[in-house]
Amino acid sequence: MEQTIENEIVDSNGKNVEWFEESLEVDLKWSLAINSVLYKATTKFQDVILLDTKHFGKVLVIDGKMQSAEKDEFIYHESLIHPALLLHDNPKRVFIMGGGEGSAAREALKHDNIHKVVISDIDQEVVNICRKHLMANQEAFADCRLHVIINDAKVELEKSDEYKYDVIVGDLCDPREGGPCNHLYLKSFYQHIIKPKLNHNGIFVTQAGFAGVLSHQAFFSSVYNTAKQVFNHVIAYTAHVPSLADTRGWVLASDQPLKLDAEVINNRIKERIKGSDLQFIDAAFMLAFTVMNKTVHTTLMNETNVLTEENEKSLHGH
Repeated sequence: MEQTIENEIVDSNGKNVEWFEESLEVDLKWSLAINSVLYKATTKFQDVILLDTKHFGKVLVIDGKMQSAEKDEFIYHESLIHPALLLHDNPKRVFIMGGGEGSAAREALKHDNIHKVVISDIDQEVVNICRKHLMANQEAFADCRLHVIINDAKVELEKSDEYKYDVIVGDLCDPREGGPCNHLYLKSFYQHIIKPKLNHNGIFVTQAGFAGVLSHQAFFSSVYNTAKQVFNHVIAYTAHVPSLADTRGWVLASDQPLKLDAEVINNRIKERIKGSDLQFIDAAFMLAFTVMNKTVHTTLMNETNVLTEENEKSLHGH
């Protein structure tokens, strides 16, 4: 596992401070001071650590990579969930691939018009520890509209022939060598599994890795171009997430036109979301974060790489 927990610095009381260290690149590391290790285990599928950090609160780490932090996970999860739900005319059913920590489901369940949310996560232990330790998601896990299934999302979607969804969400780990999520980013999966499981005006959205000026070519632009091979309308958007030390990217796709209208979006927020309880997303920002800087925009427009079984990508790490 490419992370370490070390005693290196003494605080003002003369006590050693433990640090979690993640390898972002071969020559770049990111360190967080920690209070304690709440959970650490190797499951059937991955290495899982839950840390209590001094700066970001509780932090979930999978295969050596930070997935989310208590203090700012709302940025990632609001960005993942609300644009798709707000661009859809009347979403009722949501399927979340991964999402075992419950935060994506929590955001989806804020919409009063949602009748059913399905989480399909491969790792029961991740679901268990997040249910136990992440207090912000307790209400979501207790919501009768939420159905948690422990299974590979691909297998689950394949076997549920009678069901289609208004929105399908990829709340997945970045691809790693031998990782459990790699096949959920491929063109064949989008074309033969995702697309047939969407209703006529359905929307697919997935996290797409880092999207900074120096990091976007590793994966983000390939996910965008792969989605373009399958869907008629594709939008990429980005937001900075402090705990992840970079800008993150998402890709949203549909076969129906996606209309970014600030007045319509604001009205939907007021009508659908309990107390309009969003910390990060509003209509103006939804329009703004679809605008890329020149470097990233140029890459997206010129990207030719398509993710296939013969051309998978594995990012740096465990």
